[in-house]
Amino acid sequence: MKSTFKLLLSILALGMMASVTALLAQDTTTPPAGQGGGGKKGRMMTPEQQVTRLEQAVGTLTDDQKTKITAIYTKAADDTKALAPEDRRTKGQDIRTAAQKDVRALLTPDQQTKFDAMPPPGRGGKKGGGGGGGN
Repeated sequence: MKSTFKLLLSILALGMMASVTALLAQDTTTPPAGQGGGGKKGRMMTPEQQVTRLEQAVGTLTDDQKTKITAIYTKAADDTKALAPEDRRTKGQDIRTAAQKDVRALLTPDQQTKFDAMPPPGRGGKKGGGGGGGN
C-alpha cells in the first residue's frame, strides 16, 4: 500500500513538472508589427480582407470594383512596406488617405455615403471619416 502511494505521488509530481516545463517553453516573443501574432494591433489586413470588409459595409461590389479596389489596396500595402520604419506612421498615413480617396471614387453615390460612415480600420471602431471623404 505504501509503495502504491509513493508511486502515485511520484507520477503526480512528474506530471506537474512536465506541465510547468511545457508552459515555460511556450514562445512569449512578440512578432514584429505587420507579421501577425497577438491582438489586432500591428496586424494588417490583406487587400482581399479589406475588400471583404468594404463590401460588408457598403453593399455588393461589382467584379470591376473589386478588381480595381484590390489593386489600390495592394499598391498601398506595397508602398507602405517599402517605407523606412520611421516613416511608416506619417508617410504611411498619406498613402492610406490617398488609397481611401481612390477607392471612394470607384463607388456609387449610395456606397460613398456608407463608406464615409465606416469606422477607420484599426481605430477601435471610432466613427469619423474612415472613408477619407473630406477629412
